[in-house]
Amino acid sequence: MTLQPARLLMILLAAAAFPAMAQNLAVVNGKPVPSSRADALIKQLSTQGQQDSPQLRNMVKEELINREILIQEADKRGLSNNQDVKNQVEIARQSIVIRALVADYLKKNPVSDAEVQAEYDKFKSQAGDKEYRARHILVEKEEDAKGIIAKLKGGAKFEELAKQSKDPGSAANGGDLDWASPASFVKPFSDAMTGLQKGQVTETPVKTQFGFHVIKLEDVRAAKIPALEEVKPQISESLQQKKLQAFQQQLREKAKIQ
Repeated sequence: MTLQPARLLMILLAAAAFPAMAQNLAVVNGKPVPSSRADALIKQLSTQGQQDSPQLRNMVKEELINREILIQEADKRGLSNNQDVKNQVEIARQSIVIRALVADYLKKNPVSDAEVQAEYDKFKSQAGDKEYRARHILVEKEEDAKGIIAKLKGGAKFEELAKQSKDPGSAANGGDLDWASPASFVKPFSDAMTGLQKGQVTETPVKTQFGFHVIKLEDVRAAKIPALEEVKPQISESLQQKKLQAFQQQLREKAKIQ
């Protein structure tokens, strides 16, 4: 059987339309909604715990159709040309593109196991092999700190005097700072603390950028350093942030800002 030219043309046109239809989720008022948009939304939802399924894809399809209807109406009303809307769209666009830039940079500049190990070793050396449990009373004036030391020598209880401390976090707990490594404190404080014997109080006020401290050492114990595997995710994330900050700083230094 020989097909008529007109019939053959219709078949060819229909065949050519199938790939285009397959690329579109729907066509709304003559405007196609690409299937790739649905794939992108489903991918985004999957990061939030949603499982890909026919039901989810149907919901996404309906959502994207509704969005297309609404965006077309917004365009008819000229809202896309509103300057405030343009600014918000640009901010959203920047956020999306910057996230892509960050992901691309981290993929090409991953944190290595050697870097994590080096940072862990640095942490261990700074933490030391001992932890200290101390109390302190923080005041603004040196003479006030001297007065507190005199009262302690006279038999006053450290926990009671600590209620007047400028440090609200520890004042309510009798000045207790809990267990911590010397590296957790500023150097003048840690130097004075580690120089004390258990139960001893500083003989003179300890000056830091926060004020004047009176310190009492409660106890000392061997440091409990977490294993590398326990802190590896936190160290890796911290190193990623440092890499990103350095990357951003490099770009800023090269940028011409007027």
